[in-house]
Amino acid sequence: MSVTTRLTWIQKKTLQNHFGGKHLSLMFKASVQGFRFSVLHDICSCQGPIIVVMYSGDLIIGTYMQAISERASPTLTFLFAFHASGISEFRIGLYDTFRIFYKRFNEQCEFDINLENQETTLTSRIIESLGLPKSSFPGGKISFQECEAFRPEDVLNKRNMIGISELSNSLWNVVRTYKPYRDLVHQVRILLLGPVGAGKSSFVNSVKSVFQGHVMHQVLVGVDKTGMSETFRTYTIRDGKDGKPLPFILCDSMGLDEEKGICMDDIAYILKGHVSDRYKFNPTKPITPGHSNYISEPSLKDRIHCVAFVLNANSVDCLSHEMIDKIKRIRRELIKLGVVHVVLLTNVDSLDLITKSDFLDIYSCMPVKSKIEAVHKKLGIVLSDILVVSNYTSEWELDTLKDFLILSALRQLLWATDDFLEDLPHC
Repeated sequence: MSVTTRLTWIQKKTLQNHFGGKHLSLMFKASVQGFRFSVLHDICSCQGPIIVVMYSGDLIIGTYMQAISERASPTLTFLFAFHASGISEFRIGLYDTFRIFYKRFNEQCEFDINLENQETTLTSRIIESLGLPKSSFPGGKISFQECEAFRPEDVLNKRNMIGISELSNSLWNVVRTYKPYRDLVHQVRILLLGPVGAGKSSFVNSVKSVFQGHVMHQVLVGVDKTGMSETFRTYTIRDGKDGKPLPFILCDSMGLDEEKGICMDDIAYILKGHVSDRYKFNPTKPITPGHSNYISEPSLKDRIHCVAFVLNANSVDCLSHEMIDKIKRIRRELIKLGVVHVVLLTNVDSLDLITKSDFLDIYSCMPVKSKIEAVHKKLGIVLSDILVVSNYTSEWELDTLKDFLILSALRQLLWATDDFLEDLPHC
């Protein structure tokens, strides 16, 4: 059985962010390895900075030490305590490790840890500076039930970034060399649907950016409640290497709205391939046969092969009943037509406590998992069909981690189109 920390996910993330976004690697757990400083010293010495955390009921306090050093070797030391609003900190300055753990009889110390007795001592000055209740420290002492030691590590180090860059390059090649199932069409068509401001147009820009090698803002992005997409647009993505069109087309549409927005009949016409590029939507009247943008006899290449519902991760919990009902009605139409559909959750980078380092394992992050589960419960879409991305919105340079998420989602979308094409009746 693996040894795990007593810190909750939120507490651990708060501690990581407090100390510069470091990953915390659990090295020592007293209840497992013993309440002895000699054991902690043997495990943690020569490991660089160490964070020691003590648990006393609901109270969590700890210390950051620049190193577990040899006797009489001073090390930079901080004390910290958890609160509902975050972490308070008190800088002790240079202190030697052995003085912290092996205070001699009658020696005056502002702070010490007695692992063997499971007890720590703080002066009233430190207790007050950390904002701790003095009643919890009779005589300046408090007993603890658990003690853990962590090594803070750089997550986005050179080795990890090389690895993620290699993964991104691999995904990039997979998408570039993708061929639709049985070559039934030259380019698959992916329709983006979602509320105004969810990030549909930004996703198009982001995909274009990845393959052009620089950040692009070709597609206008909504800046107000009305959004910018009033026309049906089909975007061919070109390979920046040789300019050839890639085997997929992204279709952007007018945003969904509780009362107005894109007409429901227009969605059905788009799915069946009756609507051509640059059709200007009329929220009160769908396209009709005879319109200059109406395709009377659409072929398979004109149809939509996959739909991505684009939702802002920050707005998932605020989806109105009307919006949920509208998306469910669209889903019923998709199911009737056999069109595979997924969800793209955008803006995951702006969720509380999420940092760039979390992109390496974004689906394991509690805030992201919470949003995914909320979408699943509200819309009934299976968890594996809910993808997360971080669009390019205000950046001027490409970011390998963003590219990785965008390419991962794009690969899933292409697989979904193949599911649709494979399920078609073939002669």
